[in-house]
Amino acid sequence: MFLIAGVLLFAFGGMYLAGQGSAAPATGSTGGAAPAGSYSELLNKPAPDFSLQDKEGNVYTPASLKGKKVVLFFNEGIMCYPACWNQVLALGTDPRLNTADTVSLSVVVDSKEQWDSAIGKMPELSKAKLVFDFSRSVSASYGVLTTPSSMHYGSFPGHTYVVIDKEGVVRYVLDDPRMAINNDVIYSEIQQLK
Repeated sequence: MFLIAGVLLFAFGGMYLAGQGSAAPATGSTGGAAPAGSYSELLNKPAPDFSLQDKEGNVYTPASLKGKKVVLFFNEGIMCYPACWNQVLALGTDPRLNTADTVSLSVVVDSKEQWDSAIGKMPELSKAKLVFDFSRSVSASYGVLTTPSSMHYGSFPGHTYVVIDKEGVVRYVLDDPRMAINNDVIYSEIQQLK
């Protein structure tokens, strides 16, 4: 009995660790081939349309961001403490990723009130540019509800970065099941854009 339990634990542990590898580029290599209609199909195409509002009421659209490099960081939001909170904060306070010609937005599906409460607990989060995708329609159109990093597959975004050039074309996608801070990688990709 103990031998069977041990074998099962070893097998499931191995499968779990196999899925905890390094961040997956747009090929979706961490979880096998990315599903059709997924984030992997964004590359070198115009960014799907969106209209996202921040906590101050400012609205961001591809048209309003044209002429700027854009980083969209889709994440699980409030429930993902501390990893997502730390990623949101790191992205929002990195001067390399928040310049006159680069805008970094953390896309969350929570309510403004939930983030007001989170900011009360971690005031430095107020420096991040949070934008709200309450309906999850933008997350769905970017294919980030079904990424290898999606812990709530189909319901909440995974941990996915999308880099858009000044013309509104997606140039880089990084899905990260490790939930790491990827600012250096994102900055390297931003530097390659004209």
